[in-house]
Parts: sequence; C-alpha cells; structure tokens
Amino acid sequence: MENTEKLPLWKKLVYGTGDLGFSMNNSIITAFFSVFMVTVVGMPPGLVAIIFIVGRSWDFINDPIIGHLSDRTRTRWGRRRPFLLFGAIPFGLSFVLLWLSPDLSRTGLIIYYSLAYIVYEALATTVYMPYFALTPELTDDYDERTKLTSYRMMFNIIGSLTAYILPLLIIGNDWTKATSQDVLVMAFVAAGIAATPLLGVFFGTREKKEYQRESLPKFLPSLKAAFKNRPFVFGAMMYLFTWMTIIVVESNLQFFIIHIVQRQSQSMIIMVSIFVTAIFALPIWNWVSKHWNKRYAYIAGVAFWAVVMMVLILMSPETPFWLILVLCVMAGIGVSSAQVLPWAIIPDAIEWQEYHTGDRNEGMFYSLITLLGKVGMAIAQPLSLLILQFSNFQEGQGVVQPDSALLGIRLVMGPLPALLLISGIIMAVLYPLSRQQHHEIVEALKVRRAERKQKRADKKPLPGVKEPI
Repeated sequence: MENTEKLPLWKKLVYGTGDLGFSMNNSIITAFFSVFMVTVVGMPPGLVAIIFIVGRSWDFINDPIIGHLSDRTRTRWGRRRPFLLFGAIPFGLSFVLLWLSPDLSRTGLIIYYSLAYIVYEALATTVYMPYFALTPELTDDYDERTKLTSYRMMFNIIGSLTAYILPLLIIGNDWTKATSQDVLVMAFVAAGIAATPLLGVFFGTREKKEYQRESLPKFLPSLKAAFKNRPFVFGAMMYLFTWMTIIVVESNLQFFIIHIVQRQSQSMIIMVSIFVTAIFALPIWNWVSKHWNKRYAYIAGVAFWAVVMMVLILMSPETPFWLILVLCVMAGIGVSSAQVLPWAIIPDAIEWQEYHTGDRNEGMFYSLITLLGKVGMAIAQPLSLLILQFSNFQEGQGVVQPDSALLGIRLVMGPLPALLLISGIIMAVLYPLSRQQHHEIVEALKVRRAERKQKRADKKPLPGVKEPI
C-alpha cells in the first residue's frame, strides 16, 4: 500500500533551506557561547550554566503558546507562513544581542546575558516552530516525509558546519585570542545568513488548503491529546535524548580539540570531516528507513555513534591525525542518523491523532518538540558545564588544565553521550507505530476526507437554483 504524493525537488530544497539559520545560530551558541563567556568575557563555567538555565526558562511557556497560536491562525497566506514573513528579521537581529560585551559587573553580566537569551529564544520560537509544523502539511507520504526531512537536515548540517567555519574565518582558530569586535562582526554576518532563507520558505511553499478549514483548536484539549498520543510520546523522547547528545557533544567539542588532542590549528578540518560526512550519509539513512523501518534505522545509527564516541575519548595529543579524522568521519555517519530520523518519525504521529480523534494540532505537537529541545538544552549544557566546574576546569585565556579537568572533558564527550543515546534506543524499541500501520491510517484518512468533501459539495445549491424556503 504505497502513497503516490510526491513533492518536486525544488520545493524540498526551498523548504530545507529554512533550517540553515536555526541550525547555524543554535550551533554557534552551543559550540562557542560557553567558550566566549569563559575566555573573552571571563565568566566561570558555573555562572555560565546559570545564564543558560535562566535564559531558556521562558521557552517552557513560550513554545506551547506560539504553537497553539499558529494552529489557530487563519490568513490568506496560511497558518504557518505569516510567522516566517514577519519574524525572520527580528529573529536575526536578536542573535546579535548575545555577542555584545557590555562593561558591567559580574552580576550585571548575568542579568544582561540572561535577558538577551530570553529575547533571542522568544523570537526564534516565533519562526522555527511554525516552520517545523509545515512538514506534515506539505505531504502525507511516509517516505516523502523522510526525504523532506532529509533535505531539511542537509541544510541543518550545513548550518552546523557553517557555525564552525564562520567564527573560525572571522575570529580565528583560537578563541583564547578572540576580541570582542571580531565576535560582534561574526554575530552580524550570522544574523543575515539566518534570516534570509526564511523569507524564501514563505514565498516558495504553500500549505494545504484543507487544513485551513479545520476547526479552531482549544489549548488544553490540544495539550492533552499530545500526551495521550503514544507514537508521539515515544518519538518525542527519542528526539529528546538524541538532541541532548548533540548538545553535549557540540558544547564540549572545542574544549576537546583545545585541551585533549591539542589540535587548535586543525579544528576546521575536524569540523568539516564530521559535518560533510553527515551530509553525504543522509541518503544512506533514507535508503535504510525506506527498505527497513525508521526506528530500526535510528537504533542502528545511534548505537554506532555511541561506540565511536567511546573510542574517540581515548585520543591524545600523540594520536596520529589521520586516526582522529577516521573517527570523526565515523562519528559523522552516526550524527547523520541522529539528525534526520527522530524528526522524520514525529509527523507520523499527527495522522495517528487525526485517525483516532479527528483533529490535527501540528502546531501544538511541534511546539512540544521544540519545548523538549529547550528542556534538553537546559539540562544537557549546564550539566556538562557543571561537570567541568567540579572537575576543576580553569577559566581564562592561556591556562593549562589540570588532569582532573581533562578527565571531566572526556566524561562529557564519551560516557555521557553514550548513556543518552542508549536511552533513545530504549524509546525506539518501545515505539508503537509501524510503517504498515501508518500506511493504513493514511489511506483511511484519505477516504474520510473525501467523504467530508463530498458532503460539503452535496450541501451547496446548484447554480441558478434557489434553495427551498
């Protein structure tokens, strides 16, 4: 039982570009904001963890509100696209606020960066949550969604790669020598790159008109429906554990390069090897999920990645560079599976809900996914920073880390990611919706929608015929 609803290549590409800016900005924050705060601003890791916790706390409220608003939005442009049109430029500019270096006391800096983070995350949510919710509204096809998500993740990975290359091109290989002026230039360039593709998505995509006719959902029933949706709950937990792993690795990769393998001058090559491999591995996971199953492909991919990370932490400054590159390439294959497969699973749960309840609440579902991402970031990044704090990691430029700090870096680059990925695998084993079950649900929904459309047509009077009084 195969669907035939296909999307043209250009539309997949246009939609996919929208994720470049989100990925780039978030990866720059994840990979370099801690380094910027510790080395350039001069804040201890423990205080930086406080900034992350406080700054992201607003999103626990913000995400569901924006998701619900997009579900209830009705305009001639659709439900999701108006948020992209009016939110793209403010989203880009808010990123710059995080990279200013105001002359304030330590308490003042904590307050400033916490508020700047709240503003950035609030404006980011207004564009990327509706953008994510477009996925199930562009196609119902099981495999087309995997392909659409793969194109999005291709640009997501390109964004992550850009997040490492752009700062290195403007600031240099060694953040311990960065200046506040160079950091600000980097922020403005990244802001422009992030905002532009969202306008392209607005003009290049169209939402299905039938979803505009859906009744306006209420907040609490939509929220309850998400938690009663078993495929969504397990898929969301897979995403949470996978995303936490990505955050932990990205947050500490620069520390690993600087202090463990001491390859600052080759950091760009290391980044390129991981992310370029991840891009070229996307078709592999497309093929595996099409000929096997999404959740089985996820289990194989993240298990492979967990093993590679445990081997990678055994590296040292004496390790041959070619061996480091081989392990980075292998890690890129695992990263690719972790990026695309959890996102490809989530849309299937929306049909499950429509089949069982008659309602579609994509905005609420995706807002909860983005909320989980924020929860994961609020836990994973501060947790890894606190591990470094307790391992006696030394802040400042030009310092030599003690052995305890080196052990702490290895812990957050190996055992912690492996534990999170194993948790994701357990959720995948318990995931209740198979490929065949999803096909049957989609076919049943097509029949149901056709019947509703025919009923609406039967109620309309014929042209020139007056309805009886």
